[in-house]
Amino acid sequence: MQSQIEKAKVFQQLHARAGAFIIPNPWDIGSARLLALLGFEALASTSAGYAFSRGLLDGAIGREQMMAHLTELAATTSLPFSADLENGFGDSPATVAETIRLAAATGIVGGSIEDASGRRENPIYPLELAVERVRAAAEAARALDFPFMLTARAENFLVGRSDLADTIKRLQAYQEAGADVLYAPGLKSREDIAAVVSSLDKPVNVVMGLQGVQLGLQELAQIGVKRVSVGGSLARAALGAFLRAAEEMREHGTFTYGNEAVGMRQISEMLQAANKL
Repeated sequence: MQSQIEKAKVFQQLHARAGAFIIPNPWDIGSARLLALLGFEALASTSAGYAFSRGLLDGAIGREQMMAHLTELAATTSLPFSADLENGFGDSPATVAETIRLAAATGIVGGSIEDASGRRENPIYPLELAVERVRAAAEAARALDFPFMLTARAENFLVGRSDLADTIKRLQAYQEAGADVLYAPGLKSREDIAAVVSSLDKPVNVVMGLQGVQLGLQELAQIGVKRVSVGGSLARAALGAFLRAAEEMREHGTFTYGNEAVGMRQISEMLQAANKL
């Protein structure tokens, strides 16, 4: 198993090399080990996927429980792990900085901080506060004894504010505040993604797996995207298959879903191999 410093250096190199890479989002130990077995080079947690696995809504996991989850994930494979740290589990820059320090102690080598407040009436932090929060996170990250890749997220599009100009303004400010990677989840068009990438000097993450979005890795790399995550979509895909199977049993009393299920031998052999990584 690689050390945290070794994982951190590998993660840095992935962002420095030419082209784009996929960083898929497992939601538990089993999915993380299977993704590692399939040959991905780095992994990222998903707050939504983990919350669903606990029977909760996204955002309902507290910081202490999330840190325990990240500790499990980081120790699961030899791959670098980045974390979805939501809004840092608090409003103040000091709280965000403490979240970075706690997250680094779990074994992860990167993490994201978003500018969504979680409040319906004011869903996005004012720009000045949002920048202070990113700056505090960056300062905490730089004080660590390994290179922690900090991602800053502009959440406008996820809360119904389809304001590309403000999103770019925010990402530029977060870049200046010390973020290593910039990310605006919810962008769906090639044109919007290209506009964001061209406005920034640091690596850009985009999320795929959204309904109706069909951009592939090669096209995203041509635009200039560096990192492609999939958020909670893998967990939702698994839950989608589960719900279709359950509905078939309830509505029709049939069990044809088993024809598309992975075989016991195959999954057993895969997990046996994954546990050796």
